[in-house]
Amino acid sequence: MSSLDSIVSLCKRRGFIYPGSDVYGGFAGTWDFGPLGVMLKKNLMDTWWSYWVDRRDDIYGVDADIIMNPRTWLASGHTATFADPLIECKACHGRFRADKLAKGLNEHVTDDEFARLGVKCPTCGQETWGPIRMFNMMFKTHVGPVDGEESAAYLRPETAQGIFVNYKNVVDSLYPSIPFGLAQQGKAFRNEISPRDFILRDRECTQMEIEYFVHPSTWETEFEQLLKETDTFLEKEIGLSMSKINHLEVAEKDRAHYSKRTVDFMYQYPGGEEELMGLAYRTDFDLQNIARESGKSMEYRDKQTGETFVPHVIEPSIGVERLFLAVLADSWDEEKGILHLPANLAPYKFCVSPLLKNKPELVQKAKEVYDLLKAKYTFVTWDDSGNIGKRYKKQDEIGTPKCIVIDFDTLEDGTVTVRDRDTASQIRINPEEL
Repeated sequence: MSSLDSIVSLCKRRGFIYPGSDVYGGFAGTWDFGPLGVMLKKNLMDTWWSYWVDRRDDIYGVDADIIMNPRTWLASGHTATFADPLIECKACHGRFRADKLAKGLNEHVTDDEFARLGVKCPTCGQETWGPIRMFNMMFKTHVGPVDGEESAAYLRPETAQGIFVNYKNVVDSLYPSIPFGLAQQGKAFRNEISPRDFILRDRECTQMEIEYFVHPSTWETEFEQLLKETDTFLEKEIGLSMSKINHLEVAEKDRAHYSKRTVDFMYQYPGGEEELMGLAYRTDFDLQNIARESGKSMEYRDKQTGETFVPHVIEPSIGVERLFLAVLADSWDEEKGILHLPANLAPYKFCVSPLLKNKPELVQKAKEVYDLLKAKYTFVTWDDSGNIGKRYKKQDEIGTPKCIVIDFDTLEDGTVTVRDRDTASQIRINPEEL
């Protein structure tokens, strides 16, 4: 597997991802997507949406605001429980997540458990720690012209609540048959104590989440079905190696407060195994809390039986950045300098080049082929810089599956050279057949 440093270097060199606010020296935990990164990210999000929403009849899309009524986070439990264990080094005053400083710890770590491990500060090497405190990770802001507690609000820490608050709206307007799901893609914000590992743990991320509403008696069957469909998505649609993915059945003490069963999809990243996404059974926790806080019924009336009940919920949730990094880690061959992206995810499908840029007849013909492919596939790039070998190397690095070269034989018989990224094999073909 390629190193994380090599992936970070590739991302900046070829315009996938830059450090946030780089011109000013950066800003911890923030990253900006460059031209190619935007295209790859969009392809990932479009593939997810196509698989889970467009091709199905039982999942619908919503797009809720980032800033929501603060009662949302009171009802969901985020105001009270969305926190990480913060510990400070008394020597250098560095602040860290206590559960990430040693193996075997979790977010419920106590002072005594931490002390027994003899953890040294990763910054100064000292072992002089203050007490562990729980740090709420929501970003606080103010709405309107008055800066006070009455105007306090939060940037959403997850997209799920935007779905839950619209559950009743969708039921009232569409009345979908149960089971059904609501999907949302969008930004979420978490004031991470110690962002790390490139885009694996950052302060602003893009989430893709589904809340799948089911009858309480069928949740186990539906859970297993969504588990299988998620595996299919990761392997067949995204192209990840399933040998690098492990299903982790999360123990009760490690689950989120709302979950009765959670399976984490763990991926072998360059720095070790980390969570790629999760599948959680949230019971009726969220809808019951909304009903209690809002005073409005969240019951669903079954079309067939007439039974009324509050649906239970199963949630497949994935961060785009974690998926982005997994795709790069899976695809990048550091030794050969080739990014083996699946064709459906690659920023460009084709690169068109004239063999020589100082030959007008080759350039003109190449422009014709470029226009033909651009009209058909949209995601086509042009390259006439340097020699043909350097162009191939550049396109290999950014994951372009096919390079099309217009040479002097093209002027004679109309065929072009098509070079394959993964095998470096070349064939001649009429451009209309591409």
